Amino acid sequence: MTSEFNIKRIDANVRQKIALTVNGKLRTGFCESRTTLGDFLRHELGLTGTHLGCEHGVCGACTINVDGKPVRSCLMFAYQVNGSCVGTVEGLCENHNSDHAGLTDLQIAFKKHHALQCGFCTPGFLITCEDFLKNHPSPTEKEVREAISGNLCRCTGYAGIVNAVLEVAALRKMKPGGIKC
Repeated sequence: MTSEFNIKRIDANVRQKIALTVNGKLRTGFCESRTTLGDFLRHELGLTGTHLGCEHGVCGACTINVDGKPVRSCLMFAYQVNGSCVGTVEGLCENHNSDHAGLTDLQIAFKKHHALQCGFCTPGFLITCEDFLKNHPSPTEKEVREAISGNLCRCTGYAGIVNAVLEVAALRKMKPGGIKC
């Protein structure tokens, strides 16, 4: 039986070189075709701030930015971002003017409002909330709750996270600037 399609088989064990911009810096590395973006960031590039929780795209712990949009790094293959711009939680501080040991205003608010406890979900929440605030500078409590509904936390009860986001939105309205991603 002959096939109408000329299908190129990719050997899953062959490591491919990819280049991407991560947190504003050109980075290269090698990955197999089946390597997730989250695993590539952690194991190949040493960026361990991205946490892998459920590895099914449900919990949101692995949320990062790819070309300006939040994505679940457990649901993408690393080779899919070849040539893309990726932002991780490590990059939040690098792109922010701060008087507080390099922490962003959102990170400071998370600490102030006890919006983190074990910290496992925090990187995904920070990326999600920064993207939300960029697109919704004056959110309501309901809008914040809806925005974070795709991220799971087993410790905080979400109230602190919501309060932190609302405070930062109010502060950014008084003092424009903030993140420059």
